[in-house]
Amino acid sequence: MTTSEYAVGTIAAAGFAAVLYKIVTSEAVSGALESVIGKALDAPF
Repeated sequence: MTTSEYAVGTIAAAGFAAVLYKIVTSEAVSGALESVIGKALDAPF
C-alpha cells in the first residue's frame, strides 16, 4: 500500500513540474522575467 502511494505522489509531482516548466518557458513569462532582470541589472548604485 505504501509503495503505491509513493508512486502516485511521484507521478503527481512530475506532472506538476511539467506544467510549471511549460508556464515558466512560455513567451509571456519569459519576457517578464527578462524585463525584471534587465531593470535590476541597470539599477544605479
